[in-house]
Amino acid sequence: MASAKDTQTKSSEAVITHNYAQVNGIRLHYAESGSDGDLVILLHGFPEFWYSWRHQLTALGKNYHVVALDMRGYNLSDKPSRVEDYGVAVLVEDVVGIIDHFGADKAVIVGHDWGAGVAWAVAQKFPERVSKLAALQVPPAAAWRANLTLRQLLRSWYMFFFQLPRIPEWAISRKNFSGLERTLKESVARKGSFSDADIENYKEAMRQPGAVTSAVNYYRANTRRLISKGRTPERDKSETRKDGRIRVPTLFIFGEQDFAILPATVRGVEKFVDAPYREVRIADSGHWVQNEAADEVNAALLAFLASP
Repeated sequence: MASAKDTQTKSSEAVITHNYAQVNGIRLHYAESGSDGDLVILLHGFPEFWYSWRHQLTALGKNYHVVALDMRGYNLSDKPSRVEDYGVAVLVEDVVGIIDHFGADKAVIVGHDWGAGVAWAVAQKFPERVSKLAALQVPPAAAWRANLTLRQLLRSWYMFFFQLPRIPEWAISRKNFSGLERTLKESVARKGSFSDADIENYKEAMRQPGAVTSAVNYYRANTRRLISKGRTPERDKSETRKDGRIRVPTLFIFGEQDFAILPATVRGVEKFVDAPYREVRIADSGHWVQNEAADEVNAALLAFLASP
């Protein structure tokens, strides 16, 4: 499998290597491509791992130093046991630790799904460590709350299901992760975006001891923060700037056929950014946009990274 430690994954464009970093009290596994140019950190979401960025690693690695993490709790990274170990404020510190690990003052942060939520929070709390920000599918938490509707809550039913003890883990892993396979095959707008081999890689990552519970703990630790319109301790920790606006150049990419996030929920993202802002909408892509629309996403990221 491509995630085996200390292996190389070869393509016609680049070589992907694998290594580990000791940061924030844990060990994180990462895939890496390229060594020259700006540091670009890729953050995946649920229920993925570094492999969800395979198309971007090889495309961006020709000109940049690109690092795709296994976020804490996923695949080959450490899996702390406490729910609070997966709060956004802790995840932000992981990313800052990775920037330090590579000896960089700042990095381009690119995130999808939960990774996008973390990316927004890093840029919000530590703008001096972020040269540029690209977020895929998920708007900043303040925009999510401002646009939250009953329809979106119904789409997000799984976030509440994941608050239950043990049952979500059973549901995800039953019948050899058949639900995961069905989701990757059926929730895409562009059919065939995930091959059988891709899906087996995702399953193997989730089979790692503790991985399912860790993945679900992202929801257990952060859902209250996402749906509460008032101040919460979690928000106080991660939204410390005066007005919460993002002050680094920002790219937002949204596949409009997302099964989990309504287009109305990502309205007006630019109002939460006090910096140069670009937005790319992909009408015929769904939630897994960097896999479904890899060419369009790669083109958008490369143009954004090359801009002044």
